Amino acid sequence: MSPPTSTGPAATPTGSKLTRVLGSLSLAFLAIFLLFGLMLSPPEVSQREAVRLFYIHVPSAVIALYLAFGLTAVGSVVYLRKRSTFWDLLAWSAAEIGVLFCAFTLVTGMLWGRPTWGVFWKWDPRLTSTAISFVLFIGYLAVRQLDLTPEARSSRAAVLGIIGFLNTIVVRFSVSWWQSLHQGTTLNPVDTQMDGLHLLSFFLGFATLALVFSWLLVHRFRVAWLAHQAGEAGLDRALAERRAEATGRTV
Repeated sequence: MSPPTSTGPAATPTGSKLTRVLGSLSLAFLAIFLLFGLMLSPPEVSQREAVRLFYIHVPSAVIALYLAFGLTAVGSVVYLRKRSTFWDLLAWSAAEIGVLFCAFTLVTGMLWGRPTWGVFWKWDPRLTSTAISFVLFIGYLAVRQLDLTPEARSSRAAVLGIIGFLNTIVVRFSVSWWQSLHQGTTLNPVDTQMDGLHLLSFFLGFATLALVFSWLLVHRFRVAWLAHQAGEAGLDRALAERRAEATGRTV
């Protein structure tokens, strides 16, 4: 007895040679990072073991606020000017992953704050402004689910994406604009506070999270693109059915 065969269309995978390379690199860097970050890197003089959270907290914040939300802002501007579907979907994909990284930033920051400041949360300017960015982009994703026409939904989301990214300026300068418990710039081209295995572990954490972000972004964008194409095909079929009804034919 032969096995049943499917008559429906085959599922389109979101993987590609690029995503396989990015995935392999992500796993390799993750293994190296865990080795250095958890085992080979020694405790820091003042922060002790809490410094290990620092290796992923700062990179996740930079990727979320500057890379992910920056891509959302750029994509939003291009969409409003050219109505480009590519940039609209890229902005959406980057925002979705950026929210995940921003949440990770807040959680690791709270875990770091407990042994360092004695509490999980303080209404510190940088913490508060980062939380505001998180809420703004949660709102961006909520706008994406509104029951509007695709053009109206994308336009409103684009405006919010640009406004949300402007808050990154507040996050960046919050430590110098207001009194803050949060430390300032960790790495400076002239005078860095880190060296040796601490610095290496930090850069490994940054490279690892950047690769993971890239891998997720490619997958999420391809899912969004396939969904858009399916929606366009469904709309074309619906219009064809209506025309057929009007002329008494069937599709």
